[in-house]
Amino acid sequence: MTIRVMLVDDQMLLRTGFRMVLAAQPDMDVVAEAGDGAEAIDNLRSTAVDVVLMDVRMPRLDGVEATRRICAAPDAPKVLILTTFDLDEYAFSGLKAGASGFMLKDVPPAELLSAIRSVHSGDAVVAPSTTRRLLDRFSPMLPSTGKEPQHASLAKLTEREREVMMLVAQGLSNGEIAARLVLSEATVKTHVGRILTKLGLRDRVQVVVLAYETGLVRAGGAAG
Repeated sequence: MTIRVMLVDDQMLLRTGFRMVLAAQPDMDVVAEAGDGAEAIDNLRSTAVDVVLMDVRMPRLDGVEATRRICAAPDAPKVLILTTFDLDEYAFSGLKAGASGFMLKDVPPAELLSAIRSVHSGDAVVAPSTTRRLLDRFSPMLPSTGKEPQHASLAKLTEREREVMMLVAQGLSNGEIAARLVLSEATVKTHVGRILTKLGLRDRVQVVVLAYETGLVRAGGAAG
């Protein structure tokens, strides 16, 4: 199955470089390009896209707001935020807006390709430990209102699912969680899938964000 990709960046040279890398892959096809967020949204009205590689700092409509609008639509493509600096506030905002992860623009081609495939298959591409560091740094930016409804949403989870959610937010991989709880990795993956479904979340990144928002996990990775 071919993965349909849209490149969104105001620097044509960067888009050209990414397009050359992707075009060499038998399972990827660059079906659209855009120089800003507004053009990206326009393109999605007429072009079917699976994964969007989204820059953040662009004219007219930045990548964060474009990501928010794209991810709010039904059957939205997955969005991968591209940043210049690790752990910048734009990456944080992009995750909050619904992106499935973020990558640095100087990422090695092999890692970029792996990330696109992972996102397309439904996984998040930000390593849990990286997500935790990101949220530890920017947790003061998390909203302080509306926590009670968010806490109420966690009541849908079983005790085991809450336990798995806390470990996901603390930066453990499925394998590490399996070892900690003496479960199979497949069972942990099933629990994570149920957490996503019950809480209406898109991916693992949003599980971590919600855990911080609700106070289930506090900055530093400690359980709430």
